[in-house]
Amino acid sequence: MTNTEKINRLFEIMNERDAYMRTLGKLSFDMQCTAPEEGMERAGEDMAVLGQQLYKIVHSEEYERLIVELHENDDGLTDLQKKVIEHAYDAYSKTKNITPEFAYEMDMVSNQAYAKWLEAKSKNDFSIFRDSFEKIIENTRKSIDLREEKKATYYDSCLDDFEKGGNQQQLDKFFDSLKERIVPLMNKIVKEGKPIREDFLTRLCPIPQQEEFSKYLMEAEGLRKTATVLMTSEHPFTTNFGPKDVRITTHYFEDNFISNIFSTMHEGGHALFMQNEPDEFYAQHADNAMSNAMHECISRFYENIIGRSEAFIHFIYPELQRISGDIFSDVSERELYEAVNIARPSLIRTEADELTYCLHILVRYELEKAFINGEITVDEVPALWNKKYKEYLGIDVPSDSEGCLQDVHWASSYGYFPSYALGNAYGVQILRTMEKEFDVFGEVRNGNLIKILDWLKNHVFNCASVMDPDEWINHITGESLNVDYYLDYLEEKYSTLYGLK
Repeated sequence: MTNTEKINRLFEIMNERDAYMRTLGKLSFDMQCTAPEEGMERAGEDMAVLGQQLYKIVHSEEYERLIVELHENDDGLTDLQKKVIEHAYDAYSKTKNITPEFAYEMDMVSNQAYAKWLEAKSKNDFSIFRDSFEKIIENTRKSIDLREEKKATYYDSCLDDFEKGGNQQQLDKFFDSLKERIVPLMNKIVKEGKPIREDFLTRLCPIPQQEEFSKYLMEAEGLRKTATVLMTSEHPFTTNFGPKDVRITTHYFEDNFISNIFSTMHEGGHALFMQNEPDEFYAQHADNAMSNAMHECISRFYENIIGRSEAFIHFIYPELQRISGDIFSDVSERELYEAVNIARPSLIRTEADELTYCLHILVRYELEKAFINGEITVDEVPALWNKKYKEYLGIDVPSDSEGCLQDVHWASSYGYFPSYALGNAYGVQILRTMEKEFDVFGEVRNGNLIKILDWLKNHVFNCASVMDPDEWINHITGESLNVDYYLDYLEEKYSTLYGLK
């Protein structure tokens, strides 16, 4: 076979692979959004069975042979096809020694762990989730042991899965920089910051009105109505079945209307990335290969840099007043802007303000690094979580539901959390580059978010899936990740907001 014939045959197999992956994703979406509690176990079993079929495809002799041969000799392939082979070979090399039996076991444990986590969180009982948690950690280490390429630690391998080339040494330095400047700024706000009106944040806002506002926000961001679905789940997320089928979830609280606003903006950012990669990427199986921090960069960009800006609040203020009726009629535009940017130590990561958010990630980073590397046991996690929240945020954790059980991530994998913090830093660095070409917040103030989306299409979305993180941020901004852009942005914004000297 010629290389052209090989790549065409490989793409045929990838078409079948992707069909199974989409089907598994739809079952997962159903389990998290519509399945009854008693049906979750069966849904997990169904996913494990389909997962076996997917395993057979990606571990078939023909599939693996084509990837290996094209990796060894890529003559005649386009640059894009070479990237596809590079990504496929990387995935193959990490899983080639996993047996079908072990793959099935990992799927079963992970799928059932979601139901255990949900029950444990609702009942505030860590012991319900404990065994599943320990088993996933054990399986993670076993799967890493089966890899031929060895990293310095188990956690380095986990990080590399989410952020190509990432390691503990780099992230320790990154989080030290955050800690050194964010903690003192937060302490100064607590001691010296001016009071901000917030009494209206807990006013009851009916869910139908919040739903209407969510749809308004999605349209403002630039999402295509005919290619997007909005539903609810315990933990908001976005899933991608191609550029014509992207699904967003949010979570409504009648007494916390801003939670949905920023969940929708965040997940909408993910969806914009999914809907706007180049058509060629989708056609040649190169799509959705960016790192998680690249993805989180855009979701956090829309949630915070755009969504919590004074310019965006000016833009949405009239529509919020119209949709909500007289609920917030006594709230001024300035009061709304200040309230959605209140910075204070809090318990819940997804509700955290822009300033303290990375401290929540710091806690998770330090803990998962420790338990994956075997430095602490699962049973130590709840108490250590509470200790670190007291140390970094100065608050007491009243329950495991509001503590170590609040996130779903540890019911499946480890190494994702740092992506959120890295994404925050990437976002501000990209903003500063964008501002060299046009008045970003002037456009936001006028509701012209499409100009921002077009810029992202041409500078960010069009290259993410074919570049490693450092190559990508250099391509966009002309330099490697520089955390000072992010820290300077936080200090300037919050010093002004709180009237600090």
